[in-house]
This record gives sequence, C-alpha cells and structure tokens, in this order.
Amino acid sequence: MQAAVLTEIKKPLTVQAVPNPLAARGEAVVQLKAAALNHRDLWIQLGQYAGIKTPVILGSDGAGTVLTVGSPEDSAWVGREVIINPALDWGVNPRAQGSAFRILGLPDAGTFAEQCVIPAANLVLKPSHLSWEQAAALPLTGLTAWRALFTRAQLQPNERVLITGIGGGAALIALQLAVAAGAQVWVTSSSPEKIARAITLGALGGVNYREDNWAEALQQQAGRFEVIVDSAGGAGFAPLIDLTAPSGRIVFFGATRGNPTSLDLRKCFFRQINMLGTTMGSPEDFSSLMTFVAAHKITPVVDKVFPLAEADAAFRRMASGEQFGKIVLAI
Repeated sequence: MQAAVLTEIKKPLTVQAVPNPLAARGEAVVQLKAAALNHRDLWIQLGQYAGIKTPVILGSDGAGTVLTVGSPEDSAWVGREVIINPALDWGVNPRAQGSAFRILGLPDAGTFAEQCVIPAANLVLKPSHLSWEQAAALPLTGLTAWRALFTRAQLQPNERVLITGIGGGAALIALQLAVAAGAQVWVTSSSPEKIARAITLGALGGVNYREDNWAEALQQQAGRFEVIVDSAGGAGFAPLIDLTAPSGRIVFFGATRGNPTSLDLRKCFFRQINMLGTTMGSPEDFSSLMTFVAAHKITPVVDKVFPLAEADAAFRRMASGEQFGKIVLAI
C-alpha cells in the first residue's frame, strides 16, 4: 500500500510503498477513504512531541470501509463504513486515562495511508449525513471538544460559553456542539474574518485577542461566562479569570502558547471558579459524541482537501495557521 511516512524529524513526509497491515485477534483493517491532520502531527514532524520514533506513519483521524477482521466474532464489521476512534487503550476508569493510553499515529501506525489496523472496539459506524472528508475531520477534535464541554464542564442549555482561538478544528467543533446543545457562544480570534465565519456557524459575537483590552471589550459585549474552553494557554489565559462567572468552569486541553505567566488565585477561589484539565476522551465519550452528531446532523468544517501524495503540502498549510476548519487528505 501507499503511505505518507515521516522518515526523520524536521523532514518532509514521503509517500512510499509499505507492507499492508494485518489484523490480529480483536483488530480490523480499514481501507481508508480520508484522513485528517491535527496539530499533533505537525508537532511530531517538528520534533516537538515526546517519544518520537521514526520511521512512522502519522495520522490519528480516519474514515473508511472495513476490509478484514482478525476475529470471527467481529466479522459483521466487514464492508461497513466506519469512523476510527483514535484514543487507544483508555483503560477502565472513565474519569481519567490509564497508563497504557496512547493516540493513534505514534507509536502505532496511523491513518496517512491506504490502510490502517485498529482494534475493532475503536470502530463506530459513519453517520450517513457525513461525506468521507467530513467524517475523517471529526474524531480527535470532536472527542476532545465533547469531553471538555459535556463530561468535564457539564455544559447546560442557555449557559454562556467562550471558545478561544476559533478557526482550529477543536474550537470549531466545540462551537458547533455547544450551539446544538442550546448554549450562547462567543469566540476569540486574531482574525476578524474567522470571527465573522464563526458567527455564521451560530456564535453570537467575538473579539480579536490581539487588540488592547480585548477581555474588557468582550465582557461589555457578553458579560461573564459560565464555561470557557481554551487550548492555547500563555499570556492570554490570565484574562479568562476575569471573564469567568461565579462558579464558572474553565476547561483547557492545550498549551500551544506556553504556560500562563501569572494567575490571580484570589479571584479563582473567591468566585468559586473551577479549573478543569482534559485530554481526548473515553470510549463512552466517543459513543456519546457520535450519537449527538448523528442526531443533530452536525457537519465538521473542512478547510481544504489534499491528495495523499501532497501530504507535506497539507502540513505546510497547517503550519501557516491560515486554516478555518480541518485539513483533510483524500485517499
């Protein structure tokens, strides 16, 4: 089969022939139709991720048709259209992942290939309203956003929600999920165009976080928020405290801009603010996500589709930061 392989960190991906995967007991081989990029893939390519071993087939997100299975009891999956849950070996505790937890695409061979082997337990039927590209855009960011909003923050209808850094895949699907759940959502971005596009998806407004006093302007526009979803950290995290309503929840799953430079802990405890860390999600989270997406006909936003042969060009698109939605490889 053909696969986009990272042979060495800080080097372009190369498309080459590799052996077809085989399904062991409890596993399935999926003939992939589409795969989607995540920032995790870019960080691995740049050498900014732990435990990197090359060569490796990257890619956590994928959708396709089940080709073969390794166990007779899983034979009903053969020929079915599926989405892959990229959270491997979560463990028995739904409250936190176990020590064996890992994400598809490192160290396990991932989805930037014509075929991928995956535990049959990680297969979910593809909702019929999604195209292959839309289906591939959903898993990792959708799972992360679902757990952040509903499992960790316990979002309720009509609550005010702030989602920072709109334009990336996780922020956009969080916006779509929150709007579908009946929340009132505002966003931040460094791009007025991205804020305007977020409003077409149901956001009620937003501000440019690069402008002076952006937090004060947002508070005047929307008041304080019951739930804030952040994936950046850095200097922009401290103002989120002022934007949080009493007993509100700040849920975060990334630190792309580093650690916060300072936090006013007195404001946190005096207003009973909850700080909630989260990452990926459990099998129960993924099942709930897929049921919700199918029921509400949610369609992930796809920024641009590249053929597998142009995988490295897709990486450069992600590195530019210009995307609005998920970057997808058609396979």
